[in-house]
Amino acid sequence: MKPVVAIVGRPNVGKSTLFNRLVGQRQAIVEDVPGTTRDRIYGETEWTGRSFTVVDTGGIATDDADDFTAMIEEQAQQAMDEADVIIFMVDARTGVSQADADVAERLRRSTKPVILVANKADNQDQLLGAVEFYEFGLGEPLGLSALHGLGTGDLLDEVVRRLPVETAGEDEAALKVAIIGRPNVGKSSLLNAILGEQRAIVSEIPGTTRDAIDTVIEYQGQRIVLIDTAGIRRRGRVDRGVEQYSVIRALRAIDRSDVAVLVVDASEMLTGQDVHIAGFVQDAVKGLLLVVNKWDLVPKTETTMNDYQGEIRRELNFMDYVQPLFVSAKTGQRVDRVLDAVLRIKEQREKRIGTGELNQLVAESVRKHSPPGAHGRLLKIFYATQAGVNPPTFIFFVNDPKLSHFSYKRFLENQIRERLGYEGTPIKLVMKARAD
Repeated sequence: MKPVVAIVGRPNVGKSTLFNRLVGQRQAIVEDVPGTTRDRIYGETEWTGRSFTVVDTGGIATDDADDFTAMIEEQAQQAMDEADVIIFMVDARTGVSQADADVAERLRRSTKPVILVANKADNQDQLLGAVEFYEFGLGEPLGLSALHGLGTGDLLDEVVRRLPVETAGEDEAALKVAIIGRPNVGKSSLLNAILGEQRAIVSEIPGTTRDAIDTVIEYQGQRIVLIDTAGIRRRGRVDRGVEQYSVIRALRAIDRSDVAVLVVDASEMLTGQDVHIAGFVQDAVKGLLLVVNKWDLVPKTETTMNDYQGEIRRELNFMDYVQPLFVSAKTGQRVDRVLDAVLRIKEQREKRIGTGELNQLVAESVRKHSPPGAHGRLLKIFYATQAGVNPPTFIFFVNDPKLSHFSYKRFLENQIRERLGYEGTPIKLVMKARAD
C-alpha cells in the first residue's frame, strides 16, 4: 500500500496550494476564502523513488465551531489518524495564532511524524519570522512558498525521510481480492454469503463498514485474501467526514489487490459513480469482476438479463473485457460462482504468449490495418514481446512512439484479445523506440 501524507492546519494557510504543487496538477479548488476545501481530496505523487498518497484536508477551526467547521475538523482528524506522515501548515505572514497553538497541541499528542511548515515565506524576512513557530514544540519549522514552489523539494525530502520503511509485507502467493462499490450495495452481505458465516457487519445503514477488513481463506488450493471495504461515495455527496475517510481505504484496497470485485445494485443498474469506481480499477491495471447484486429484486422477463448486459456494455464501453455476474447475496443465487470467476481472471492475468506467436499476430494485424503516420512518416513496428504478467504487459519496438495513435493501440489490443482472450483484465501496451 502507498503511504499516506496528510496536510492539516487552520483555514486559509495554503494547504490546497501545496497539495496542487505536490501532485503536479490543479485538483483542489484554491480561493482566498477561508474554508473553501470541505472534503478531503486525494492525489498521488512520487519523490526520489517513493510513491505516496497526499491528502488535502479542510481547515481545522477551533473557535466559533458550528456544524460546518466541526465536520471539517472531524475530516482532518480522521486524515491524521489515517496518515503515515502529517504536514502541519501555518502562515509565516500572520505569525502564531491561538488556532495554530490548539492544532499544535493536538498534534503533539499524536504518535505520527509531524513536519511543521511555515507557508507564504516568500522573502528572507518572512523566512526569519518562521522561527517563532518553534514554541509549538514540533521541531524546526520549514519555511516555504507553496505558491512559487520555493522549498517544496526540501519538504519532500523530509516527507520521504519519515515514510515507513518499505517491507515485503503480504503473502505474495495469496490472491488478493478487494470487494468494492458504493455504500449499501451489499458488499458485506456478499462477503458473508461467500464465507457462509457472519464475518463482517451487515446493516441497511450506508457506510457501516469504515475500514478495509481482510479475511483469509483457502479455495481450490488457492490462498485468497478477501478485502471488504467501505463504500465509495461521490465527493460532494458525503454527509460526514467518516465516509470520506473511508474512500482512501477503498482506494488503497484496490492498490493492494490483484482482482477487484465491483458490486453494483441491480435495482439501480450502473450509476455514474459505479463507472467512476471501475475507472479507478482500470487506472490501477487490476482485474475486475462486475457483480450485479440484489438480482432477486428485479422483475424478470425473457430478455431482462440480455437487456442488463447491453446496458453494462454501453456504460463500460472503455472496459469491454469486463463480464457481469448476476447474483443475490440474500438468497445465495450464483454466489458460488464468484470465486470461480475471480480465479479465471487470475489465470487470464497470468497468461503468456510466445514471442513468435505474438509477432505473427502483429504482422497479421498490420496487414489488416496499416499503422498511422504523421508529417510524412509512418509508424513501423519491428517486433513485439510480452514483458510481464499480472497485468499482461506487451512491449512494441517501433521507429517512433510518438507516431502511435491511441486508436491504433486500441486496435492492437483488440487483436490480441481476439486471439488470446484476457477476459476480466486490462492489458498494457508499451511503445518503445528502436533505431531503424
